[in-house]
Amino acid sequence: MNELGLTPFLLLSAFLFACGVVCVTTKRNAIGVLMGVELILNAANVNLVAFARFKPSFRLEGQVFALLVVVLAAAEAAVALAIILNFYNNHATVDVDEAKDLRG
Repeated sequence: MNELGLTPFLLLSAFLFACGVVCVTTKRNAIGVLMGVELILNAANVNLVAFARFKPSFRLEGQVFALLVVVLAAAEAAVALAIILNFYNNHATVDVDEAKDLRG
């Protein structure tokens, strides 16, 4: 069986990360920005699982860290969606340029 190396997984992770950064920097919609952040976190997960697969001393830690990133992403999405819904109720838009009054 022909096994893939670490490089294709790192390239996939770099592609996901680049897509996430582009999404975060170019989207004006808060939901689009949230999707970009999720892509960045998924890129980190691909890295963690790939290194856990190819480095035996990191096997357990990589998968535990990946699980923690999934939990962090779920919590972040829940809090961000609550903020977005509250902002939409107050301003009738989810455009991040309109969120200037949220500054402290």
